[in-house]
Amino acid sequence: MMEESSCCCTHKTKERSPEEYKRLIHRLNRIEGQVRGIKGMIEKNAYCTDILTQVAAVNAALNAFNKELLANHIRTCVADDIRAGKDETLDELLATLQKLMK
Repeated sequence: MMEESSCCCTHKTKERSPEEYKRLIHRLNRIEGQVRGIKGMIEKNAYCTDILTQVAAVNAALNAFNKELLANHIRTCVADDIRAGKDETLDELLATLQKLMK
């Protein structure tokens, strides 16, 4: 029998609605397919600009994923924490935005 170890840190989780979960997973599945397609292009010695075009499409898809996830985060987690008086959530959001904008 394994003992449960206590940890000094906590990990946040998020309960997503079935609709949000489905939308995010669908987007990620499409992105995954695009990345596999790029790998196939490399394996088939595709022309560089064709590959670069597909990489740009993946970047755009990841940006769209980030926008949707961020909007949901602000509407739910951030708004709920602010209403509960947890102002440190704003600092977390600002740090996340800075990472996203590098």
